[in-house]
Amino acid sequence: MDVNISFAEGGIAAAVTGNGIGRLTINRPEKRNALTDAMWRAVPDAIGWLAEDQHVRVIILTGAGDRDFSAGADISEFETLRKDAATARDYEAGNSAAFAAVRNCPVPVIAAMRGICFGGGFGLAAASDIRLADATARFAIPAARLGLAYPLDAVQDLIRALGDQQARHALYSTREISADEALACGCLMKLCGPGQLEAEALDLAASIAAAAPLSVRASKAAISAVRSSARQDYDHAAMLAASTFNSADYAEGRRAFMEKRKPVFNGR
Repeated sequence: MDVNISFAEGGIAAAVTGNGIGRLTINRPEKRNALTDAMWRAVPDAIGWLAEDQHVRVIILTGAGDRDFSAGADISEFETLRKDAATARDYEAGNSAAFAAVRNCPVPVIAAMRGICFGGGFGLAAASDIRLADATARFAIPAARLGLAYPLDAVQDLIRALGDQQARHALYSTREISADEALACGCLMKLCGPGQLEAEALDLAASIAAAAPLSVRASKAAISAVRSSARQDYDHAAMLAASTFNSADYAEGRRAFMEKRKPVFNGR
C-alpha cells in the first residue's frame, strides 16, 4: 500500500510505493511548480523521510501536473526574502540545503522532466543522479536576466550536468536549451517519446529497486567520492563497499547465480 506525506503546506509531496520506489513531487502546478522558500527548506526533510525513514531504494523527482517540472524559485518572494546580500545569504542557504539533499541522497534520484525546467528547478534536476525528459522539456538559468548570481554549489552541479561549454552558455546568455540539445550534451540519459515519460521513469526506477540496495548505495558513494576527491568521501565509499561482502544480500546473490534464478534482495 502506498504511503503519502506532504511538506510546506502541500507544496512538496512524498510518496512510497510497495516496490521500494519513492516519489518526490514539486506540487504547485498552478504556479508552474515554482518553489517558495518554505518548499526549498522542506526538500531535505522530504528526502530524509523517503530514504531514511521509509528505506526506499530509489526516488523519482517530478513536477505536479502534466505541464511543467518547475519554473524555479518563486520570484514574487524576492522583494522581501532575497532583496539584498544579507537576506540572499539566508534564502540561498535553503536552496543549497535542497540541492545538497538531492545530490547527497544515499539512494539514486531520477529527475523526470517535462515542460519548463528553469533556474532552481534545473538546479534540483542537475543535482539528481539520472535525468529523463520528453520533447516538451526546456531548460534555462535566467539569473543574468534578473541581475543576480546563481549559487556556487548549483553551478558545480550544472557544469557536471551540461558540461563546461553548455553551462557557460546557459549562465552567460540565459538562453533556453531544448530537450534535443540537453540530450546531445549528455545532460539527459534519455529523451522519452510522447506520453512515455512516466512509464520510462517507473521502469528505470523498478530496475534500480530490484538491484541489491547496499551495492547501489556503495556505487553512489563511490561516484560521489570520485567527484569530490575528498578523503572522507573515499573512506565512506570504501566502508560501504567492504560491508557488502558480509551482507545477506551478497550471499543471496551468489546462491541465486548458482541456482539460475532471480535474486531477492532485502538490503541487509
